[in-house]
This record gives sequence, C-alpha cells and structure tokens, in this order.
Amino acid sequence: MLAGLLAGCSKHEDAAKSQVPAAAPVPGEVSIPPDSPKLLQIKVETVKETEVPVGEVDAPGKIEVNPNRVSRVVTPVAGRITQVFVKLGDAVKEGEPVATIESPDADVAISAYLQADSALGQMKANLLKSQADLERTRDLLEHQAIAKKEVLNAENAMVQAKAQVEQAVAAREQASRRLAILGLKAGEFGQKITLHAPVSGKVLELSVVPGEFRNDTNQPLLTIADLSTVWIASDVPETAIRFIKLGESIDLELSAYPGEHFMAHVKRIADAVDPTTRTVKVRAEMQNPQGRLLPEMFGRIRHVEGLQTMPAVPAAAVLQGQSGSYLYVETGPGRFRQTGVQTANRVGNLLGITSGVQAGDRVVTDGVMLLKGN
Repeated sequence: MLAGLLAGCSKHEDAAKSQVPAAAPVPGEVSIPPDSPKLLQIKVETVKETEVPVGEVDAPGKIEVNPNRVSRVVTPVAGRITQVFVKLGDAVKEGEPVATIESPDADVAISAYLQADSALGQMKANLLKSQADLERTRDLLEHQAIAKKEVLNAENAMVQAKAQVEQAVAAREQASRRLAILGLKAGEFGQKITLHAPVSGKVLELSVVPGEFRNDTNQPLLTIADLSTVWIASDVPETAIRFIKLGESIDLELSAYPGEHFMAHVKRIADAVDPTTRTVKVRAEMQNPQGRLLPEMFGRIRHVEGLQTMPAVPAAAVLQGQSGSYLYVETGPGRFRQTGVQTANRVGNLLGITSGVQAGDRVVTDGVMLLKGN
C-alpha cells in the first residue's frame, strides 16, 4: 500500500511539472540552440571607434571643358574653304594652320590698302607744294610784292594739307591692320586666308569640309580645347552648400576609374539656387596632365567639413525597419537582441553610430537576415 501511495505521488508531481508553462520569449531577442547550423553562418564583431566625417557633402559630378581654355575658330570673311589641315581629335599647337579660305574680300582688302597708300603719297605731295607756296608768298611779302592776305591763304592751305596727310596716314594704317588680321601681304592679289589655332589643345568639334562655302562668319568651323586642366561641375543640395567654400579642395571619384581619387579646387559657386532641383551649381578645377580626364565623364564629389570620433559598424550590419535603423547585439552565446540605432555618415564600408551601441559591444555583421527571420 505504501509503495502504491509513493508511485501515485510521483505520477502526480510529474503531471504537475508537465503542466507548468515555459518561459515566454523576451520581445526583440533571438535565441539559437548551440547545435543549430545557423550559428556557423552568423559572424559577430566587436564595435570599435573611428573618425567619421561631420558635415559631409556627397553629390554627383560631371567633367566639363575649362571655359577659360577653349576657343571656337570662325572665318573672318565669307568665302570657300579650300583646305582643312586637322581632323576630329587631333592635337594642335597654338599658331598651327588649321584651314585656308579663298575669298573675294581678300582682294578687296589688298585693293583698299593700295588705294590708301596711293592717297597718302598724293597728300604728302600736296603738303610739299603748300609748304613751297607758303615760303614763296612770305618772300614776296617781305619785298612788298603781294598783300598779307595772300600769305594768310597760303598758311591756311598748308594747314589743310597737313590734316589731309594725317587722315591719309590713318586710312593706310587701318587698311594695313586689316591685312595683318587676315594674314595677307600687300600688293599680291589672289592670296588665300589661313586660319591658325588660337590655343594649344585638341580638336573637340569639327563642322567643315574642303569646298564648302561659308557665308556666316559667326558659325564656328571647329572647336579647340586645352585639356591640361578641366572642370568638375556638381549640383550640390542647398542644405549642404554651406560646407563648401571657394578655394577649398574636394575629392572626386570617377566611374571610369573606380577606386582612384582625384583632387580639385573650388573655383565657382553659383549665385542662385535652381528652383526645380533645389541645388547650387559648384565648379572646381583640376589638373589633367596625362589627358585621362575627358569631358562628360561622370563621378561623385566628396567634401568633409570635419571629423568626429564615434562607434562605427559595417554597413551590412544595419537594417531598416518601420521604426528606423536597428542591428543585433550579442547578449550571450547564441542570444541576440534587436537594438535601435541612430546612424551618421559613412567611412568606406563602415557606418557611424551616434546612439544605440558603444565601443566594446559585439554586434552581428554577417548573417543578419537569419536572425530577422526568427
């Protein structure tokens, strides 16, 4: 009977134990059994402090031709293009011939010079005659052979002759100057006008062929740009424009050269905000000695206003939820707690953290999605 009572009590205790509810899981915590293969896929690292940029500007940019080093070659007179000495993409030096033009205006300019030179010779002859007449009338006046009125008339004639000589000199100088601008020699009709490269650089645009007649002297025949320096243009958000100042250095990374960084100096900041994009145009100048930087290349500019030491974690460790950013902190072997964080700027693959974790905490940096699903 005693053995039966003891057996009955033991069964009753076992039944009572089986009816005790298991401890409820803590919200936001994930526990993984030690023998679970998931633990092998989860990587945990210790949070360390690093310098994170404060007031950083990060905006898209595009390389442009330096407007101070670009020239558009136009024809000075209407005429027919007889020769073109360059091709698109050619490198030219300042003063090098690029094209020749055959124009009737060249003969007109030569004829105008010859006429002005001839008129000057005639005016000089008239001046010599008026001087001789004045000397003769003065001599006659001394001998009382003529009236003083005649001397006054001769003096007036000489003054007019001098004025005519000065006008003729100016007219010939003007005609000579036009010949110099057109690159022509006086007295040789049928000359062709040669166009020269005004700057050293590369031919970026070419819109002329031999035999073409050009009547519009405002339309460029070709465009030459010196690419030893280029500009990087960027639309900086108005909320960040206060961080950029004239003369400061900015860092540039181009899509064409991933991993490489180039340095530029701010030269221009627009005086107005674009009402559509709410951005301010910023242009910076950079050296291009090897010619690797080509117009229209895309990239990103980066400018750091200052640095602050704070905890930083790999960017892959931070997830985005409905209530903000969060990550998982290891609280024990196989136990992880979801923790909300406030993020700062990025440094490489690290993301600054202003609140939520501190240096020394251990956070999940790989395999985060395995915890999110639990």
